[in-house]
Amino acid sequence: MALKFITDESFKTLAKDKKVLARFDFNVPMDKNDPTVIADTTRIDEAVETIKAILDTGCKKVILMSHFGRPKGKIDMQYSLEPVAKYLSEKLEMDVTLTETALDRGIKTLLGLNESKIILLQNLRFHPEEEANDRDFARVLSTYGDVFVFDAFGAAHRKHASTYEINAFFKNKAYGGLLLKREVESLDKVVNNPAKPFVAIVGGAKVSDKIKIIEALLISVDKLLIGGAMAYPFLKAKGHTVGNSLCSDEDVALAKRILGMPSKTKIVLPSDHVASKTFGGAPVDVGQTNIEGELIGLDIGPSTLVNYQDYLATAKTVLWNGPMGLFENPAYAKGTLGIAKTLASLQGKAFTLIGGGDSVSAVNQSGLASKMSHISTGGGASLEYIENGTLPGIQALKFGID
Repeated sequence: MALKFITDESFKTLAKDKKVLARFDFNVPMDKNDPTVIADTTRIDEAVETIKAILDTGCKKVILMSHFGRPKGKIDMQYSLEPVAKYLSEKLEMDVTLTETALDRGIKTLLGLNESKIILLQNLRFHPEEEANDRDFARVLSTYGDVFVFDAFGAAHRKHASTYEINAFFKNKAYGGLLLKREVESLDKVVNNPAKPFVAIVGGAKVSDKIKIIEALLISVDKLLIGGAMAYPFLKAKGHTVGNSLCSDEDVALAKRILGMPSKTKIVLPSDHVASKTFGGAPVDVGQTNIEGELIGLDIGPSTLVNYQDYLATAKTVLWNGPMGLFENPAYAKGTLGIAKTLASLQGKAFTLIGGGDSVSAVNQSGLASKMSHISTGGGASLEYIENGTLPGIQALKFGID
């Protein structure tokens, strides 16, 4: 069965003069200095196209819902969706009415009024039933709409009431939004017969966090370039010294296991580094594979960058997940920004997919985001999709649940 999206004619027919309930991912980062200001509006901006497309059907109302932060099943107003409602109202140039809770008695009244075209339910995670995938909670949410739209790719790997169980109440009336459509189509280019050569770049802090994605990628990639703190357990497992670099015994054991696989020849590791005696201190160039003494590896070195760029130059498909070092510090950003520039140069020649929060931040920091084929809005979700070929929220949307 194929996924149905709101681009289908059947959606326009179903939604006209009806109430449309739509699940988005408005879990946006807030400004550390002013918790009422949204630091990065990307996830909301990505939702606007879908909201406008729903409104264009001539629907009666649009009821939006999302989680935000981790209030742990209790009402905690520091996790209120009020900043989101305010921002959406400005973007859409329409009033957005925020409810007191997702189970507010006044919601039924709002649904019956001619005004209040757009309603945003207060944070779903104020209710413990949301993360518990509670059927009764999903049923109550479902009574707010006649048709269901799911566009929360960043939450599609969660089996929660609003992402999974709710599909039981919208048989043949559940559709994917435009963001979900872009995410699935882009990820399928990596999962299903990627154009060759296929090169993946994996960075980040811990092997244990990415063990599944590494094992999945080693089946289909031509080369797997490893950077960031992820590289040090692999180097240690091969008998190299890594100084005081981040490197747990658990990660070394996992690296040894991976290096024992037949596909180990696809793995490419750093041959030089930029290090420091203290975390984020004065940089020291280490022109060899071994990191001696008390030095801490904090970026790939210039020779490694050139080597990685050579592999990327001929690639037709590239997946990038995880930075090459401590890119937030300019002294250790050359590796990560160098990779970003190389991928930007592949525009029109290769399909480049960026997945994962830190990689996305690095690409945005580089000012080269517009030159990437696709930047995923869901870090954990995109990795799980590549590992498994689907996600619980997408499966439920596609096939429904009893």
